[in-house]
Amino acid sequence: MNHKERIIKTVAEICRLLTGCVFVFSGFVKAIDPTGFAIKIEDYLTAFGLQDFKPLALLASINLGAVEFTLGVCVLLGVYRRYMSILVLLVMLVMTPLTLYLALFNPVSDCGCFGDAVILSNWATFYKNIVLLSAAVFVLIHNQKLYQCFTFNIYWFVVLFVYVYCVGFSWWNYNHLPLIDFRPYKIGANIPEQMTIPGDAPHDACESVFIYEKDGVKKEFTLDNYPANDSSWTFVDAHTKLAAGGIRPRIETFNVYDNDNDNRDVSDVILYNEEPILLLIAHKLEEASDERIDEINNLYDYALERRIPFYCITGSAQKYIQAWIDITGAEYPFLFADDVLLKTIIRSNPGLVLIKNGTVLKKWHYNDIPEEENIDKAVSGYLEEKPANDEGNRWIYINLSGFTVPLLLVWAYDYLHFRRRKEFENE
Repeated sequence: MNHKERIIKTVAEICRLLTGCVFVFSGFVKAIDPTGFAIKIEDYLTAFGLQDFKPLALLASINLGAVEFTLGVCVLLGVYRRYMSILVLLVMLVMTPLTLYLALFNPVSDCGCFGDAVILSNWATFYKNIVLLSAAVFVLIHNQKLYQCFTFNIYWFVVLFVYVYCVGFSWWNYNHLPLIDFRPYKIGANIPEQMTIPGDAPHDACESVFIYEKDGVKKEFTLDNYPANDSSWTFVDAHTKLAAGGIRPRIETFNVYDNDNDNRDVSDVILYNEEPILLLIAHKLEEASDERIDEINNLYDYALERRIPFYCITGSAQKYIQAWIDITGAEYPFLFADDVLLKTIIRSNPGLVLIKNGTVLKKWHYNDIPEEENIDKAVSGYLEEKPANDEGNRWIYINLSGFTVPLLLVWAYDYLHFRRRKEFENE
């Protein structure tokens, strides 16, 4: 191999690592939070006038994340090098013009390519895709120079295993809670702290804009150049605009209201209570699961015995609250909040949140409604406003092992039965 070929191979491997890692990361964060990506897909469908397809959002979320993750893993491992590089290029040929449209017209605030893990502006996403598109082209041209971790005999298993595993992983996260919570309401987060920014951090800078008209032509001026002494200009309007963006808090608003008490804002009651509070959160009661109603009602009775405040916070109208009461026999009080806020707090409808002094102690999917002793453990585990999440960490290790160990075993089998035999034949 001459010097030029070594350079080409090195660049091709770098491009392979870049595209593979980005695809793996992007697919992984979508699989971690399939509900969040489904919400983003619904935003896309609304923006493009395709609301009829919203029921397919979750299915699309799970499968798109799995496809993206599978492509990334296959590119990194050199599986079906030519076909996978073609598919990656096709994905980038679709996504790059789409993100250009998003950057130009801003129908959605961000593309959601990295979920809540890394939020990029639409222009930053477009520039990122330009780089990935260039790398994908280079990988396709030089795909036969890429290193293969497996022989052709094992390719089918790697593709099938990675895709099925990612679909199962995503489905597990949907039916419980995301193993890794990238949102500002994760376990251990203090909500009031997330609503503030450091005093020395840059804030939004606004400037006054004045609109004057002359000879039928309107023009904008600032305080520095408006025609104060020129009577030929006629004042039309004035407004302020954002001149430079500053640092924004991770949580900009947190408002909870009591509909039974003249819509009084009770946010402070939730955030600054020195005793633990149990919150049953259902962003839409008309769509909430009633599979665990008995467990929830028993938990409310437990809260009454222990004098732990228990509220149901929902974004639904009063008629849906009454329908829920009629169906479930709920006796707990109801509060109201924006459904977007509630979907951000917990990816479960309904879901249970334990909070104290504004710090999230624990969260449960409705499939994992805890026993009374687990509530006691969660309260007693409150240490220095950083509750432990050992259970979540344990599941992360289990999933990581469940994915890597089978691939390593298959690699060993492939090496012993196929690659070494091929090496001996070549000798």
